[in-house]
This record gives sequence, C-alpha cells and structure tokens, in this order.
Amino acid sequence: MAVHWVLICHGLVTLTVVVSFFCGQWPIFQGTPISSIHRFITFGAYQYFLKFVGAVFGDKGTNLILSVEYYCCDRPNPILQIIYLAIIGATYYIIAKTSFSYIPGYYLSGIHRYTSMLAVGIGILLFLLTSFSDPGTVKAENVSQYLSAYPYDNIIYTEKECSTCKLPKPARSKHCSICNRCVARFDHHCGWMNNCIGERNTRYFLAFLLWHFLLCMYGTIAIGLVLAGRLKELRVVYILTVYYDVDNSFGTLAPYIGQWLLGSYNSQILLMVFMAIVSLLLAGFFAYHANLCLTNTTTNETFKWQDYISWQKKLSEARASTAALKASISGMNSEGKPPESKCRSFFRRSPLEDTEAVVKNNVYDKGFFHNFYEVIFPVSTRASFLQTKSKSS
Repeated sequence: MAVHWVLICHGLVTLTVVVSFFCGQWPIFQGTPISSIHRFITFGAYQYFLKFVGAVFGDKGTNLILSVEYYCCDRPNPILQIIYLAIIGATYYIIAKTSFSYIPGYYLSGIHRYTSMLAVGIGILLFLLTSFSDPGTVKAENVSQYLSAYPYDNIIYTEKECSTCKLPKPARSKHCSICNRCVARFDHHCGWMNNCIGERNTRYFLAFLLWHFLLCMYGTIAIGLVLAGRLKELRVVYILTVYYDVDNSFGTLAPYIGQWLLGSYNSQILLMVFMAIVSLLLAGFFAYHANLCLTNTTTNETFKWQDYISWQKKLSEARASTAALKASISGMNSEGKPPESKCRSFFRRSPLEDTEAVVKNNVYDKGFFHNFYEVIFPVSTRASFLQTKSKSS
C-alpha cells in the first residue's frame, strides 16, 4: 500500500512542478504557491546554487558555472535537442517494453505496434524540419524583397538599420543575439529546436506542436485501452464481485481496481500521467501560437504591442492629469464662483476615466484566410518574391 501512495505523491509532485515551471507566470496564479514555486525554479534555486559554489570553490567555480550558463543559454547548442530525442526515445522504449506484449489485446489490434512507430517517426521528422530549416534569414541578397513584402506600420516598426548586420531592417524582423542573424517575421528563438522560429518555418513549428499533442493523446488513450483490455481478459470485475463479494457499482469497485492497476501496471500508469500532462501543455502552446498566426501576430510583436499600449496609456493619463490640474488652478483663480459642495466633488467623475482607450491597430492582420495562407505558404517561397529577387539581382 505504501508503494501506491509513493506513486500517487510522485504524480502530484510532477504535475505541480511542471505546471509551476511552464504556467507560473500566468495572471491566474499570481500570489499563489504556483507562482512562488515558479520563481524558485527559474531564478531562486540557481542563485542559491551560485552562492553555494562561490562559498565552496571561490571565484573560479563561479566563473566556470557562468561560462557553462553562457554556452547553454546565450549560444547555439544542441543540448535541448539531445534531451528531446532522449525523452521521446526513452518513452517509446518503455511503452514498447511494458505494453507491446499486450498488443493485440481485447480493444487494440496488432497494427498499433506499427502505427505508433510511424507516429513517432513523423514527430521526429517535423522536429528535424523545424530545427534545420531556414527561418527566413535576412541577407543582402533578399533584404529589398523583404522590405517590399513587409511595409512599416510606423507604430511598432519604423525604418531603421540593424546595428549588427549593417542592413536595412525590414518590418517584423529582429536580430537574434543567439543565432547572430536577422530573421524575417521573427517569432522567438526556440532552444528545443536550436533555431529561430520565423517566416519560413513557423508552419513546421505549428505542425510539430499539433502532432506531438496528438501523439501524447494517442499514447495516453492506447495505454488506457491496454489496461482496460487486461481488466476484461483477467475478469477482474467478475472476480471481485463473485469471489470477494464486492458490490457491483462504480463507486465500490473503483478503489479496488485502482489498487490492482497501481500494483500490477505502475509503469503504464506513470506513463499515462506523464503523457497526459505533456499533451495539456502542448495543447496550450499550440492554441496560443495558432491564435497568433490567425491574427497575423508574432510572439515578439505581442511584447511590442504590450509596451506600446502601456506607454500610450501612461501618456494619455499624463495629458488628462495636466488638463485636470490646469482646470483646477483656473477654478481656484476665478472670482465670484460659489465653491463646489464636498458631496458633489466626491462623486464627480475623475478626468483619468475620460482618457481614450488605446486601440491595437495591426495593419498586418488581413483576415483569417489570408493570415492562415501567409503562414502555410510564406512570402519568400512564392513566385512573386522569387521573380522580384531575380529582377533586382
């Protein structure tokens, strides 16, 4: 029985850590233990570790850790790519070792031995496509075409030159400090891919997220059906109700069946929990990026719009405060005007409430179908872009 509680606690701790790491910054978790755990995992634990290394090994140890951090976080490296391949390879191996012996079974046919391998292979193919495809590097040969394809909106993008590449900077592009290149329609740099996500490979990245969400769901459901088949084949419900006089109802049978599954198939249960959690996280990431694509916005532009709207709100509030102060001073200087009652002044509307709402004017959002088409068929892959390039050359 102690083993069962250990497995349950392990699952709960894993769920808490994963949710805290990936979702701890969400507004819904502010002021909760999830937010505190997120800060500890992403910042606090590392700072304590640095202090410990400095106290034990001195400056040489600290400098060594900082150099490793620089390589892992600020330079292109395949560490997360290797971790991804290790995770998907180990997960498939454990599933094959623990569950393939029950396939074919009561609910699953033998074909799932091969479809699972095919599904994993497609996932790895999408991973390689996203990792090694050109994200849309801006070069001297194509900068004029990108300048024509993405005009400046003069709101969050204005005409300027990249200080590193010494090239005109097309709208929606950004210089990636990790890859050391300008990327058209830059979304973000993905450490798991060791590559930028930009104009040319956003489609592969979306396909990667969607496919791995479906892959995790497929694995969770398939293992669930394997366990359900074992229940049928071993006639567990019949044995419990006939030989142990357990009442044939869900509420009564569930604890006994759960105990039997945890005792006999704990590896499969842990895999189901792991894949279910990962599938939920992938679903959230895919939904976020799909929404960005359908509104023709990037992650980079989301932060730019947040900064712009915040600045505009502060500017409007400052103007309203200045106007209210001038009105108050002129009212104090006016003679013969009866003073306003305290009750009326208390309920008077604040001038800050009359500030105009800042509207996000995204000139690149040209409708659902056009935005979707731009992601699936990037501008730089179209014949018009290539013809323009050949003419300019």
